Amino acid sequence: MAEAAGSAGEADLSYHGSAVMAGGRVDVRLTPRNHGPADVADSTVRLRWSAPLAAGEQRLAAGCARTGRQEVVCRTGPLVADGVGEQIVMRVWLPGRPAEVTMAVDTVWGGGAVDRNRSNDRQTVLVLDTGDAYFF
Repeated sequence: MAEAAGSAGEADLSYHGSAVMAGGRVDVRLTPRNHGPADVADSTVRLRWSAPLAAGEQRLAAGCARTGRQEVVCRTGPLVADGVGEQIVMRVWLPGRPAEVTMAVDTVWGGGAVDRNRSNDRQTVLVLDTGDAYFF
C-alpha cells in the first residue's frame, strides 16, 4: 500500500562499497541499499574526505555535486524496500598525494523516511595510498 503524500514511512538505508587510492587519486564505488520496510523515492548520500579535494574538475557520477572543500553529495535515485540501488562511481583527486585519508559516508536526506538504524548508513573508512581496495 502506498504511503500518504508527504510521508515515506520507515526505511533502513545503508551503503557498501570500496575506495582505492593511488598517487592522490581516489576511486570510489558505492552501492546504496534499502532494507525496508518502505520504498524511498530518492535520498542523498554524502562522502567527506579528511583532506581537501583538488581544485578544478573531479570525475563525479551523474547526480553528484561537490558541496564543499572536502565533500560531495549524490542522489541515490529510487530505493525499493529490500532492494539495491544503482551503483555510484566516482574518481576524485587530492592535492599533495597524501599517504592516507579517511572517507566518511552518511545519509544527508532519506527521502522523508524514518530510519531507526542510523548505524549502518554512517561509516568511516581509512584509505591508504597503496592501490589496494578498502571495503566498507
